[in-house]
Amino acid sequence: MSHAFQTADLYDEHGDALDSVSLAMNDMGGRTAFSGRIRTVRCFRDNALVKQILATDGRGQVLVIDGDGSLESALVGDLIGASAVHHGWAGIIVNGVVRDRLALARLPIGIKALGSNPRKSAKDGAGELDVVVSFGGAIFTPGLTVWADADGILVQRAVV
Repeated sequence: MSHAFQTADLYDEHGDALDSVSLAMNDMGGRTAFSGRIRTVRCFRDNALVKQILATDGRGQVLVIDGDGSLESALVGDLIGASAVHHGWAGIIVNGVVRDRLALARLPIGIKALGSNPRKSAKDGAGELDVVVSFGGAIFTPGLTVWADADGILVQRAVV
């Protein structure tokens, strides 16, 4: 998707159809603005599914990882980030932490996370793929659209 947008303007124009993430997320990747169709992973201190999905064709999509806000261990690092770039992902949003911040900042991908922690996560494969997740007052539905920039994150609301 095009990156010629500003989330503040999108909200002004379409706020009734958008959720705004209320968490203070940090820009960790080399791009601050990104958007795309949502894919999701729900996992807790285990990034095996994150690694698996980011090694598939991203087609400009955004992976939203709900790590339940854990600051205990990183769900994305430099190798997984590089894999995401290689496979064409537009961005990664982590309700949790990353590691290898300096390396991630050099990658041409948008990455937002709560912070960083050098501790590795488990690799058992526990978690769920492409399920509806919610955090920061927003609901992330696979297949809908997310927009992120320096001002924050907006999420398309599902039509009920």
